[in-house]
Amino acid sequence: MFGFSNLDLTALAFFTLSWLGYHYVVEMGPYAARTLNMRMNLRRARWIRQAATREVRIVDTQVMNGLQNGTAFFASTSLIAIGGTLALLNSTDRVVAIFSDLPLVPPTSRAVWEMKVIGLAGIFGYAFFKFAWSYRLFNYCVILLGALPPFDGDDEKAMAGAVHETTEMNIAAGRHFNRGQRAFFFALAYLGWFLGPITFLAFTGAVLVAMYRRQFASDATRVFNHPSQP
Repeated sequence: MFGFSNLDLTALAFFTLSWLGYHYVVEMGPYAARTLNMRMNLRRARWIRQAATREVRIVDTQVMNGLQNGTAFFASTSLIAIGGTLALLNSTDRVVAIFSDLPLVPPTSRAVWEMKVIGLAGIFGYAFFKFAWSYRLFNYCVILLGALPPFDGDDEKAMAGAVHETTEMNIAAGRHFNRGQRAFFFALAYLGWFLGPITFLAFTGAVLVAMYRRQFASDATRVFNHPSQP
């Protein structure tokens, strides 16, 4: 179909299911609460609660600006990646000829190569939208942080509502940032397709295992694996 072999389509299906399955396991599955992302969300909530008790919140604003700058960097990187990927379309014939000379790489047609490149650009486009939206949400979070009532105020209900809004906005921004990074990681797996469907399958499996370990069995995750931590 469209010049792709059955093995190509199988590898693409495995890639798609891996991405969707990982998304479900990390964000909605029964063990989602044990992931590094979810545990960090608890620390985001703790941070905002602590910020509400401080008279001067300059440090909190600086931390938020750091998160914004990191998100802006990845958004800019996504645009560069999109441009670089689409630039490959201008040299399709030359690249196809080079790949055809490589050992163990199955021959590919111009149309198949271009569809693969457009797919890669689509992944980077998705990442850009996630990073750009995350940046916007962090911007909103800075506003909400600045709108927190004075720490010595008497209206506890207003403070609790403001803390909840700021926390949820912060978590939402982090969630979209994580999804953008996830697209970057799976883009690395997608690159294997240019070397053939077997390599595509191997790269997808390797990326999936690496990402799973980072969420459930990494050094960062073990920081929280002691009785005093939720």
